[in-house]
Amino acid sequence: MSNPATRLITLIMLLQRQPNQKAAELAAELGISVRTLHRYVEILDEMGIPIYSERGPHGGFSLVRGYKMPPLVFTPSEAVALYLGIGVVGELWGSLYEEAARGAMAKLDNVLPEIHLEEVAWARRTMVAMAITRPTSNALGDQLALLRQALREERTVHMAYQGQQRSEPVMRDVDPYALVHGYGWWYVVGYCHLRRHIRQFRVDRMRQLKLLDHTFRRPADFDAREFMDTERMSQGISVRMRFDAATAALARHNRAYWDSLAEADDGSVVVEFSSPELEWAAATVLAYGPAVEVLEPAVLRDLVRQRASAVAARYRQADA
Repeated sequence: MSNPATRLITLIMLLQRQPNQKAAELAAELGISVRTLHRYVEILDEMGIPIYSERGPHGGFSLVRGYKMPPLVFTPSEAVALYLGIGVVGELWGSLYEEAARGAMAKLDNVLPEIHLEEVAWARRTMVAMAITRPTSNALGDQLALLRQALREERTVHMAYQGQQRSEPVMRDVDPYALVHGYGWWYVVGYCHLRRHIRQFRVDRMRQLKLLDHTFRRPADFDAREFMDTERMSQGISVRMRFDAATAALARHNRAYWDSLAEADDGSVVVEFSSPELEWAAATVLAYGPAVEVLEPAVLRDLVRQRASAVAARYRQADA
């Protein structure tokens, strides 16, 4: 929020939402110093925005009772951003927010001027977001709805969780802190009572999901994005693989997938990419078939070799 004009508008909204706010609290909310906050109050006063302050333990800055900001006016680009964002919400969350997304679009249709609607119509025809989630995510509607309720009510959930390396599911009670969509999968991040630690769980691996009566308090300073990034760095793996000269064009064509791409004198290409887990990396490698060779890590080479041998054995058996 580096734009002073944006901060001024946000300050008005904060005061409109709640009166008698301390200068230090407002400054922290805006990411500025208390001195700068007082200067902003003076600017708003000069603009005719009726702000007053009261001393004492229950005092602070307030807007004059009854003052409301004028109706919001969006630029064409802001209107497009709203529509595109609402579309992504409907695509990502499916039935959970699909109806709400349609309702929000209908309301915008009724209030935006014609010139904005023309810009929006152009954007919706030419900038499309689709297949954001994997096909299996469409079957997770009931689980996502239950988990959303658990998040909202801060209630523990019980599940049978099918871990990647386990033959049988493990019963777990989890305090869900956040629902995260990443790498094409839905995850729940929360406190695992079994492991007594904050963990991440793939929603598609949850079975017998139940909402319990037990409640919890989500840590105020918990940051789900920071947690997922840290987990990815600590648990993820870095992969190097080589495309030979005959298939190097395939690597170049998919350049956006790689962390790095290096051309060799013999025409081959070596790429590097990061994967959140070993199975995910193996699936990526196997998708390219004989076009690639894993250089490292060794554990991934072994896994790909095993999977390729198993596939070949199945076809040999079928043809016998």
